[in-house]
Amino acid sequence: MSGHSKWKNIQRTKGAQDAKRGKIFTKIAREIIVAVKEGGGGDPANNSRLAAAVAKAKAANMPGDGIKRTIEKAAGSGSGDSYERVTYEGYGPCGVAVIVEAMTDNRNRTAAEIRHHFDKYGGNMGAAGCVSWSFDKKGVVVIDNEDGDLDEDQVLLDAIDAGADDVENDGDVFGVYSTPEGFPAVNNALEAAGYKILSAQVEMIPQNYVTLTNPADIKNMEKMLDLMEDSDDVQNVWHNYNG
Repeated sequence: MSGHSKWKNIQRTKGAQDAKRGKIFTKIAREIIVAVKEGGGGDPANNSRLAAAVAKAKAANMPGDGIKRTIEKAAGSGSGDSYERVTYEGYGPCGVAVIVEAMTDNRNRTAAEIRHHFDKYGGNMGAAGCVSWSFDKKGVVVIDNEDGDLDEDQVLLDAIDAGADDVENDGDVFGVYSTPEGFPAVNNALEAAGYKILSAQVEMIPQNYVTLTNPADIKNMEKMLDLMEDSDDVQNVWHNYNG
């Protein structure tokens, strides 16, 4: 069983995400567009990167028509969107490890913004690879079990049959973990089995966590994360802060 509690991260941002659903859809659409252009076309069956982006979109309740239109736009010659993937690494207060994944059409603008957030709230942006070595890249599917109706043994059996490597029972949810490459197939199988998927994406899972005790450090850490996550250019923020 994994020691990572995905649900804690979901709980932290769920209210803000619900209030900013339009922005979330915009970010996911950008991810789909880049996946089509970089991953080899508009068919998820032949483009694992696109399959992962579509799984994430479905878990976020992005309408199917919107997903289809975004793929068609990206695959069509008329799409003028031009984004590149950029990853920034650094440290928050008290050495909390932070990874920021962005998609931007202006690398200089995005780098300056992320550096500002690090510096303003007691952290610093480091070189590539300075913290990513302490994270593991995994596919993560979070299954709703708020009513407690799911049988743990059955979930484990279905997940393993789907190709998952690990399952975590976190009470209100089950976290299902896989390799990044196997993630789309695992997610599709669990979805087909009728499970309610709360979240589905490839994540950077920390190998250890940092707990902050100073109220000022906690305030700075959470403010920094909020501003980074709210950035139009930022797709994901991974960290080992045990909030």
